[in-house]
Amino acid sequence: MEQAVIAALLLVGLGIGTGVGAAYARAKRGWNDYRTARNTVPTARRTAWLAIRAVLTKVGVIALLLVGAAAYAAVGSDHERADPAPTPTVTTPAPGHPSGR
Repeated sequence: MEQAVIAALLLVGLGIGTGVGAAYARAKRGWNDYRTARNTVPTARRTAWLAIRAVLTKVGVIALLLVGAAAYAAVGSDHERADPAPTPTVTTPAPGHPSGR
């Protein structure tokens, strides 16, 4: 009878030990994952801000170009206000001039 009780207690102990060991392994893995994530957050945050800064810089440059193009279109080009260019005239050499032969 004592051997049966010892065997039953051994099986119960193994079951409880397996459950506690699995829970400990899960907790330890979770803690390690948490520490890894906590340590990578500042780097990821810095990278995200650099990406946002690059995008905002590009958007700013594009906005300035669009404002400049709109201002140029509103004012018009200098070609419309320019005086007409002189036109070439045909001249005939004077009589008696050496090129007038």
